[in-house]
Amino acid sequence: MSWLPIMLLGVPMAGAAALLVPSRMDGPARGRLLRVHGLAVSGVTFVLALVLAVAFDYGDPARVQFETDLTWIAGLDLRFHLGVDGISLPLVVLTALLTFLCFVYLCWGGADSPGQLLRPRAGGNRPRALVFTLLVLEIGMIGTFLALDLLLFFVFFEVVLIPMYFVIAVWGGRARRAAAIKFILYTLLGSVVLLLGLLLIWAQTGTLDMVALAQAHGTGMSRSVQLIAFVAVGIGLAVKTPMWPLHTWLPDAHTEAPTVGSVLLAGVLLKMGTYGFARIAIPVLPDGAVVVAPWLGAFAVIGIIYGSLACLAQRDLKRMIAYSSIGHMGFVLLGFATLNSTGVNAALFGNVAHGLITGLLFFLAGAVKERHGTADMSALGGGMLSRLPHLGSLLTFACIASLGLPGLAGFWGEMLTLLGAFEPAPGLSRPLFLTFMAIGGLGAVLTAAYFLTMLSRVTHGRSVETVVAPVLAGVGGGHAFTTAEDDPAPSGADGSGAPTTGASGSRTEGGGGTRAVAENGDSGEIRAGSGLPGGPRAEDASDLPGGTPGEDRADLPDRTPGEGGGDLPGGTRPEGGSGLPGGARAVRAGGLHDVAGYELAAWVPLVALIVLFGLWPKALLLITDPVVRTFVGAP
Repeated sequence: MSWLPIMLLGVPMAGAAALLVPSRMDGPARGRLLRVHGLAVSGVTFVLALVLAVAFDYGDPARVQFETDLTWIAGLDLRFHLGVDGISLPLVVLTALLTFLCFVYLCWGGADSPGQLLRPRAGGNRPRALVFTLLVLEIGMIGTFLALDLLLFFVFFEVVLIPMYFVIAVWGGRARRAAAIKFILYTLLGSVVLLLGLLLIWAQTGTLDMVALAQAHGTGMSRSVQLIAFVAVGIGLAVKTPMWPLHTWLPDAHTEAPTVGSVLLAGVLLKMGTYGFARIAIPVLPDGAVVVAPWLGAFAVIGIIYGSLACLAQRDLKRMIAYSSIGHMGFVLLGFATLNSTGVNAALFGNVAHGLITGLLFFLAGAVKERHGTADMSALGGGMLSRLPHLGSLLTFACIASLGLPGLAGFWGEMLTLLGAFEPAPGLSRPLFLTFMAIGGLGAVLTAAYFLTMLSRVTHGRSVETVVAPVLAGVGGGHAFTTAEDDPAPSGADGSGAPTTGASGSRTEGGGGTRAVAENGDSGEIRAGSGLPGGPRAEDASDLPGGTPGEDRADLPDRTPGEGGGDLPGGTRPEGGSGLPGGARAVRAGGLHDVAGYELAAWVPLVALIVLFGLWPKALLLITDPVVRTFVGAP
């Protein structure tokens, strides 16, 4: 028995259990202790994952290592069976890394830094509950990749749903509850189908041991049983992946989730679905995989094109990145559909690359939204590279990595997937997969198109700093507060002085609230040099439509708690006591700040790994390839 897998689960479990003990410390001391607690527990878990990686025998990655096999429920012959091999090891380390970086992002930095869900806030934002929820989420994510028993895999697979539901529903945006309900309904329904498929495998083979089942290669199950089981298991996994057309929960969940929720959702939770194809569906049900592979490839390429076209139509930065995940996961599924070593290795490589790149993208999108108060690309004003050069450069890097630039990690997964489709496994139609390859190539071109279009609108162009303050519906209308660094005169995108977003410059959002951007001077716009007392700055507004105290309202830059004036409609306070209509707050000219130290600490490791795997893909492929060859029958 190895202690490392048990410790990987036990440390976050003990950390979460410790938070259930009541504390009598005062508020500031309790907040400091909570930050240290979250960093320490996630840090120790990450160190254990690194120890696992260092001690792993890379000479035999196809062998299950650090195995723990204990009796769980003796009457049903259920085992608490844990272990790692070349497929699961990278995902265990990725999960521990992203969780630790999320705590770095949450816990470091001053109390008035953007994105700090752990800072004290009027009405309470439940920081203790957030740390507890993230630690429980980490248990489920790591357990899914360690489990070697089908029922144990299912238990961990389901454990993640409840904490992620609360992360979205409690700390998300305005439409967070609808997004959270949609997420939980889709994933629970998919899990029911997945459970039926796993029980069918158990009934036919008499065992739940994933290692024994993979070695048997479907022995004991007829072709028709394998087909039914593969469809059931595949649907359950496809919901979590997500595969078109079972993807519709994803954009809403990503858009409304807080930054750390989006990072873990894209970086880890989606990988749990694709991991299930490599761990269960393909090796355990090989005959069913051959029958379903053409359909899986067809849905995959539809998802690639659909996701790309949807990205071109998006105005919200986070929503665009969410739709891009559908396209990237389409490449992963296409790799699995080829059923050859090249394609499956490409899928596993793309899994890890997507977790690193999209995790970084959501960190950056969250930072943009927290500084500007909006993720609407037309409202961000362009010119980020001149106003916020470090943030703009990191966003550019993440985008070109995601579009598959050679030399970065995103390139290898897509390129090797298309190469695998060029020569699929025996028994699959080569002309059909050549068609899939061509469609996938078109999707790669469209991926470059939507990322470059986004960069041209956000990071390039004239530098106009826009900060959008949420206001109450029906109280004074929408008001935008902007600072134009390069052009002191109010103007639209064409420099003509026209509103940038139509006649009124506003758009309606959930809950009846409105937001306005870059309107002309008589509609509430405040530019550099306007005579607001005390150099007003943007603060987050509490009790907004569709929201409750305690939700994530830290979406405006440079919040300075405690500076006050009189109350305004909607429960907001302007700094310096200026009375602005609509319950909004003003913005200090040039108030946006570039990347903070704690943000760099959370993002630089991802940048380094994206470059490392882009320049040295062999580091990952040498781990996965021996395992892949054992279950696809390659020499």
